[in-house]
Amino acid sequence: MNPRNFFAELKRRNVYKVAVAYAVVAWLLMQIATQIFPFFDIPNWAVRLVVLLLILGFPVALILAWAFELTPEGIKRADEVAPNESITPRTGRKLIGITIVVAVIAAGLFVFQFLRGKPAAIPGPGATVASVAPPAPPPIPEKSIAVLPFENRSEDKANAYFADGIQDEILTRLAKIADLKVISRTSTQHYKSAPENLPEIARQLGVANIVEGSVQKSGDTVRVNVQLIKAANDSHLWADTFDRKLTDIFSVESEVAKAIADQLRAKLTGREEQVIASKPTDNSQAYDAYLRGLAYSMKTSFSPANILGARGYLKDAVNLDPKFARGWALLSSVDAGGYITTFLQPTGALSEETLRAADTALTLQPDLGEAVLAKGYYHYACLKDYETAERYLEQARPLLPNSSRIPEILAYITRRRGQWDRSDQYFDEAERLDPRNPSLLAQHAFSYIHLRRFQEAQRKLDEILDITPDDLDTIVTKAAIAQVEGDLPRASAILAPLHPPPNNTIAIERQVYQEIMERRPAPIIPRLKEILAQPDPTLGYFNAELRFWLGWAQEIAGDHAAALETLRQARSELESFLEEQPQNHFLIGDLALIDMGLGDKAAAFAMADRCLTVNPVEKDAIAGPRSLEIVARIAAGMGEPDRAIPAIEKLMAMPHSGHLDRSMPFTPALLRLDPMFDPLRNDPRFQKLVADKPPTQTQAKP
Repeated sequence: MNPRNFFAELKRRNVYKVAVAYAVVAWLLMQIATQIFPFFDIPNWAVRLVVLLLILGFPVALILAWAFELTPEGIKRADEVAPNESITPRTGRKLIGITIVVAVIAAGLFVFQFLRGKPAAIPGPGATVASVAPPAPPPIPEKSIAVLPFENRSEDKANAYFADGIQDEILTRLAKIADLKVISRTSTQHYKSAPENLPEIARQLGVANIVEGSVQKSGDTVRVNVQLIKAANDSHLWADTFDRKLTDIFSVESEVAKAIADQLRAKLTGREEQVIASKPTDNSQAYDAYLRGLAYSMKTSFSPANILGARGYLKDAVNLDPKFARGWALLSSVDAGGYITTFLQPTGALSEETLRAADTALTLQPDLGEAVLAKGYYHYACLKDYETAERYLEQARPLLPNSSRIPEILAYITRRRGQWDRSDQYFDEAERLDPRNPSLLAQHAFSYIHLRRFQEAQRKLDEILDITPDDLDTIVTKAAIAQVEGDLPRASAILAPLHPPPNNTIAIERQVYQEIMERRPAPIIPRLKEILAQPDPTLGYFNAELRFWLGWAQEIAGDHAAALETLRQARSELESFLEEQPQNHFLIGDLALIDMGLGDKAAAFAMADRCLTVNPVEKDAIAGPRSLEIVARIAAGMGEPDRAIPAIEKLMAMPHSGHLDRSMPFTPALLRLDPMFDPLRNDPRFQKLVADKPPTQTQAKP
């Protein structure tokens, strides 16, 4: 066929018009797919399918246009149409219009068919949180990375801390690159050094790339092997081996971080390049002590023993090198954590040491993100100066762009300020960078507990047990939820098999509380006596607090004389701590309860009032209500129902954590079971408070 005749035939058969009409309709459908489908939660595969079908349909449409023609009498095969017969312009416009309408209707039917088989995502009035499908996880950034624990290949297995330290130093440098997403070490430390299921681990952590490594230390030499792996297909992007002297170990950490950043095409600012190349100390012994202290501070359990271990080594580090800014910053943060948890005795001297360490770090290196963070944490933990703490933490953000610790502390601050919605958002932000940190997940669970949202708390606790199946503190918390829900058999089944060590006083107190609420504490009394016969001196006032529990158990068991003797001894021990810890509301509250047990009404109320002054509800939405709990318990035990009932009513109407029942709020079930409220049993107001009600889901105002 002559080319000129061929193009004329294309025109006569309206192939050009069909091509143009198809292109217009295809463009329209692509806009519908890319813009409208996501609004209806239609997945991305459906969008890709529509685009693919439109592309494949184009040649089909052209073939059909060549083979068939639209005439005034209807559609005919091309060989049945005379050469001089063609459709009118008006008919052509109708053809194009009909094509567009049919295509739009087809797209609408596709959406309708998809949505018809999809359950509604909006919960009804009676729906629970569990009945609503969780949101889809966000897409994983290509420039995201997790550094798994480095294998310790040294002959001396005690050098494991050194391998951990090398891993952490590489991670610390990477985490200061804003163009990367870097997962915190607390989430990666639960994995093996070279696991087989890298794609699954990457999915759990929300990253595209994994770093594996090994460290072999022998004398004053170190060999470090590192490899960067693309998790989706388990392909190696980069690997290298470094042999260095101990005095030159920092160059390895810097080279590795720079090489990984280059492989991921991360954009580095001039400041970030300096940070990666920085050398925190010139003293190898100071650095070794720092790594040992860091290992203690990173342990899963934030216990008195671990805090003391970290503190001792970090003090050695800064004594060996007084210019070690990062050592001073970590020492300050450890001290602040010990102060607010009272795992270190919260004395004025400890507060001053915490401040001095943070200020020293800032003086030595004003732009050190860890130092700025430490100063903010000090203002939060030791002074409860939340506004100043927030200001420092926001200053630290650009210096520590991948820090989960900053949003975590902000979650604590806003929680104590009663800003529960903001706190929840900060927890979510922290968990994106630290998704498998048991301590972080536990604190998020406690937020739900304070709000009496126990189902959501249980889900967080189950996440922890998925990471560390035998975590004692988490198991004990699940038992505590069963207690406040009034399910003592379930709580007993959880607690009975546990054998907490003597220094885990919270777990032991939970077991004692279970026996007291069941009104049969005799079996637990010998265990308490055994522990108190050899008290751990590092526990400070916790030993005396445990003695209070012994006295209460003896009273419930009917041994009034033994109870009085135990409580007198507990009071004497607690008083010895009061002078150095005048702001310790736990200690003051314990003294008030002991005075009540000893029958000293005036002293008990005086201590309760002191507790309210030291720890007012208005100052702290978490700890403040504990002072009100002391008032309620003292007033109930001392025959003052007109003071006890209003205090209980206030507590029932607010989120809070408990004093005796650590971290647990008042619930009707708990009030029905706790013997301290026995004097109120016949009061109609109390009966109304503890009547069966639907599960409480406290909603806090933002």
